[in-house]
Amino acid sequence: MATTASLHLHLHLLLSSSRRRCRLLVPRAHTDSISTGRRRFIADTATASAAAAVGPLVLPRTPLARADQPPSLSEWERVLLPIDPGVVLLDIAFVPDDPSHGFLLGTRQTILETKNGGNTWFPRSIPSAEDEDFNYRFNSVSFMGKEGWIIGKPAILLHTSDAGDSWERIPLSAQLPGNMVYIKATGEQSAEMVTDEGAIYVTSNRGYNWKAAVQETVSATLNRTVSSGISGASYYTGTFNTVNRSPDGRYVAVSSRGNFYLTWEPGQPFWQPHNRAVARRIQNMGWRADGGLWLLVRGGGLFLSKGSGITEDFEEASVQSRGFGILDVGYRSKDEAWAAGGSGVLLKTTNGGKTWVRDKAADNIAANLYSVKFLGDNKGYVLGNDGVLLRYVG
Repeated sequence: MATTASLHLHLHLLLSSSRRRCRLLVPRAHTDSISTGRRRFIADTATASAAAAVGPLVLPRTPLARADQPPSLSEWERVLLPIDPGVVLLDIAFVPDDPSHGFLLGTRQTILETKNGGNTWFPRSIPSAEDEDFNYRFNSVSFMGKEGWIIGKPAILLHTSDAGDSWERIPLSAQLPGNMVYIKATGEQSAEMVTDEGAIYVTSNRGYNWKAAVQETVSATLNRTVSSGISGASYYTGTFNTVNRSPDGRYVAVSSRGNFYLTWEPGQPFWQPHNRAVARRIQNMGWRADGGLWLLVRGGGLFLSKGSGITEDFEEASVQSRGFGILDVGYRSKDEAWAAGGSGVLLKTTNGGKTWVRDKAADNIAANLYSVKFLGDNKGYVLGNDGVLLRYVG
C-alpha cells in the first residue's frame, strides 16, 4: 500500500509540473503517452490491489531497533494492536492446554484475543461484559487448564470452562470490600481473588461462593499495630498501590502512599506490615525467581532483599534508568530479568539483578511501560500505555 501511495504521489507531481509549463508547448503525442501510461498504471494498481485483497489484513510486528542500531541489540519486538491509542494494557494470559491461544486486557473495555501465539490480536466481544452504563477496566486474567477468569472495575467477574470460547458472568456481592485487582486460577472451578483493600477470597465452585482467607481488613490490622512502630501507618488510606503474588501463594503489597509494605502467607490470619528500608517511597514490589523480593522506589532506584523469603533487609542494585521511574520487574530465570518504566525504559540483568544494562533499542518508544510478564522461558511480554505491547523474541 505504501508503494501504491508513493506512485500516486509521483504521478501527481509529474502531472502538476507538466501543467505548470505552457500547455501549447506540450506535444499531443506526449500528452497521449502520459494518458496511456496513467491508464496502464491504474490497471496495474487495480490488479495489485485485487491480489492483495485476497490475503487477510495482518497488523505487522515492528522490531524495536532504530535505524542507527543493529537489530540484534534488541530482544523485543512491538506488536501493533487494533485498539485506540489511549488504551492502557493491564494483563495477559494464555491457555495452558493451547499455548497459541491467549487473552490481553486493558482499559476502555478492552479484551483482545490471539490464536497464533501472540503474533496478531483481534478484539473479542463478550456480550455479558458489554453494559452501556459502564466502561470496564479489565484488571486481571488467569487460566488453569481450560478454565479461566477475568475481573474488572466496576466490579465484574467472568468465568470460562472451555478455554475462552464462551464466558459467563458470575454475580458478585455488593458487600465486596474494595475493587478486585488480581485473580489466580488455582484448580478445577477454583480461584483466588484479591481486592485493593487487602481482602483475599477463595472459591471452589466457579465463583458462586467465596471464603475469606484473611480474618480482618488491612485498616483494622494497622489500627492494631500502629503502636508497634510501622512508619506511615497512621496515614494509610485503606487501599494498596500494587500487589504481587509468588508462585507458592505468598503476597507482597505496597501501601497507596508508598511509605510501607505488607506481606501475607497462606495460613496467616492477617497481613503483616513492614517498615520500608529505604528513604524514598516505594513504587512497586514483587518476587524474584529465587524467592527473594525486589523493591522499586520512586525516582528510578531498584533494591533487592538479602537472601530469599520475606525480610526488611535490602541492598541497592546498579541501574541505568536515566532518571525515569522503573515501574515493574519480571524474571525470566534466576539470572535473567527485565525491568521497564517511564518513557520506554527497558533494562536487563544477567546476574540475578545485581547490575542492569539499558536496552537502547527501546528508547524510541514514546510510552510508559507498566508491566513485565514472563509466561515461560521463551514467552514474555511488556505492557504499556497507548496500546504498546512488546513481545520477547530472545
